[in-house]
Amino acid sequence: MLLRSTLIYAPAILLTRLSALLLLAIATRLVDQTEYGLLTLVVTIGEMTDVAVTNWLRIALLRLGGKGEVSRGSLLLAGRVLVLSTMVALVASAAASTLVAPDRWLDFALAVGAYLVAGAVGRFALTVLQMQQRHSTYSMLEFLRAGLQIVLPVVAILLVPGTFLSISLGSSLGVLIAGLVGGALAWRKVVVGPARFTQREFFAFGVPLVVMALVGFGLNNAERLFLNGYYDAGAVAIFAAAYALARQPIDMVANAINMGAFPEVVGKFDAEGPAAATALVSRLMALMLRLCLPVAALLVALGPYITAVVLPPDYHGHVDQLFGIIAVSVLCANLTSFVYGAVVHAHKKPWLLVLANGAGSIGTIGLSVLLIPSMAETGAALALAGGTLASLAACIIISERLTPVPVPWRDIAVSLGIAAATGVAAALAGGGLRQAPALVGLIAGGAAGGAAFLALNALVHPNETRALTMRLRNRLRSA
Repeated sequence: MLLRSTLIYAPAILLTRLSALLLLAIATRLVDQTEYGLLTLVVTIGEMTDVAVTNWLRIALLRLGGKGEVSRGSLLLAGRVLVLSTMVALVASAAASTLVAPDRWLDFALAVGAYLVAGAVGRFALTVLQMQQRHSTYSMLEFLRAGLQIVLPVVAILLVPGTFLSISLGSSLGVLIAGLVGGALAWRKVVVGPARFTQREFFAFGVPLVVMALVGFGLNNAERLFLNGYYDAGAVAIFAAAYALARQPIDMVANAINMGAFPEVVGKFDAEGPAAATALVSRLMALMLRLCLPVAALLVALGPYITAVVLPPDYHGHVDQLFGIIAVSVLCANLTSFVYGAVVHAHKKPWLLVLANGAGSIGTIGLSVLLIPSMAETGAALALAGGTLASLAACIIISERLTPVPVPWRDIAVSLGIAAATGVAAALAGGGLRQAPALVGLIAGGAAGGAAFLALNALVHPNETRALTMRLRNRLRSA
């Protein structure tokens, strides 16, 4: 079931991540480092505000609204809360803009505001589709968003060249259009009926998530604000480019797994109890590490080639050095959110995650103050890694007190071995072509690493490989 749902969501998530990487390659060439740094700070403030004020609605709806038939009353109640919380987010982001970019706060506030409005509409529509179990429609909407978020920012920067504002508004417009289309499609399948939860229940579940986000501000992108404060937006641009390149491939796999897994985990918890749910979480952990660890190994092995192909020369020699540290951070964050955090959400005790986020924030902020002044982007990466490790450790302790998750030690050991072999194969193949163009080394290293990964997985997991091959073959024949 986990592998099936992962394959359903993977193509759409792959395209959205590829579009983000393509936009990174385009934006870093069309605007200078300072403008790109301001663009990433827009996303930073947007994400931090959105997580605290609006993102909790998605989790609350998925947990309380049920799946299958979604009632109109549930969506109207959630929609009213969404409008109010988005207005609060706009006020908060405008205030933050005066601190982050005082010289250009009006442009900055406009960009962040557009980001928040578009994100609220898009996320609400996709959440309803996910509740309705309309996986294909969900994927098609993500395809649409990915395409729009490439085309519209490029058109915007050609019309108004050289500024972060045009790229940001173009990207937000793409999210908004996809969200409006998704909302219209989702509304057609909404059934008449009252809300499945009261406003009090909704807020009782959501308020701890808001508090968790507020406490977790230090964990979520705070290192970029410290970089901007100690240095400038150019330093933020280098770190953000490294983070995007290292994060996207790992997040693509982890999110594809979680999209189908989270509803299954909470559904199994309600229907069969904690033991059945944590058994599924254990398989989720094994699958996530089996797929994500080799991706991290490829990033480290092929970092110089990736940087040379994707980014302009100003970024070379800096970005690829951060890949390994950031990969650790992303892996820890995904384990926290999608594995151990899922146990806490299944128990309907999200307020406990305040402790985990608090530990992460303390770690990130403390290390940022210690390391960034002398180590710049490397210090920011180490601060982020320290914060995510602290958050993961705290979340493990919390979830184990609720329901222990069986750790698949054998699977983890095998996955580490496969990841190491994948990285070595990629490094050897790429290193043998150092005199060739970077794209040639990247393709050769990626092909060698991918072949090693597939061969070793087929050897270690023959039954799953055979079943997956048959499923793909049947799908291709039916197409």
